[in-house]
Amino acid sequence: MLQLKKVSKIYEGKVAYRALTDIDLDVESGEFVAIMGPSGSGKTTLLNIISTIDSPTTGEVKIDEKNPHQLKKNELAKFRRNELGFIFQDFNLLHTLTVEENIVLPMTLDGKRVKEMKKKAAEIAMTLGISPILSKRTFEISGGQAQRVAIARAMIHQPKLLLADEPTGNLDSKSSKDVMEMLVNINKQEKTSLLMVTHDPQAASYSDRVIFIRDGKLHSEIYCGESRQAFFQKIMDMLSLMGGDSSDYSSIRV
Repeated sequence: MLQLKKVSKIYEGKVAYRALTDIDLDVESGEFVAIMGPSGSGKTTLLNIISTIDSPTTGEVKIDEKNPHQLKKNELAKFRRNELGFIFQDFNLLHTLTVEENIVLPMTLDGKRVKEMKKKAAEIAMTLGISPILSKRTFEISGGQAQRVAIARAMIHQPKLLLADEPTGNLDSKSSKDVMEMLVNINKQEKTSLLMVTHDPQAASYSDRVIFIRDGKLHSEIYCGESRQAFFQKIMDMLSLMGGDSSDYSSIRV
């Protein structure tokens, strides 16, 4: 589903900075992968390259056998809208629009009919438990509800790959748990591949596999067994082994 071969990123300047070095990564169709590492390790750069926000200096990225970095501007915009879904820590909702209008925004950009958009919005809102707030403005809803709206918007096109950047970063423990359970359901039911950058070991423990990155290089990876609690402990042990500031990782929420 997702393949990275020898991906490196160097930012030019007075002093060139190497953010990523020879990253090889495969994510299978329907797999849920978390990426963890200390601040400045290259996690966000990696996600930006996969999401086509940034381009690799060297190496190749393939999503469903296509290299999006070779597409022309209009084709790339369409590819991102149709093939990828994005969930951000800050939700990135438009405050001038209602919840429903935010959810159908990708369909609006594709020129879909209003009737079709309303039907899709109603279906996904019911699945995510946000039907009662569809007519509200984004400043009238809670952080947990806002993240559900962001997930609904990301899923409205049924993308093949969902990219999440710290999706629980601004949420309390209850909302974080709800959001992670929702992402797991989407991953299992829709067979959507999910790649999530997180500082939160509790959130990471919901994934199938955690990849650890340090100083722009792949450090190690661990797989989930039968017990999520045991997986959580393995994640904690690996973070401890890697070192780094305690502030690099969010406090433990059980």
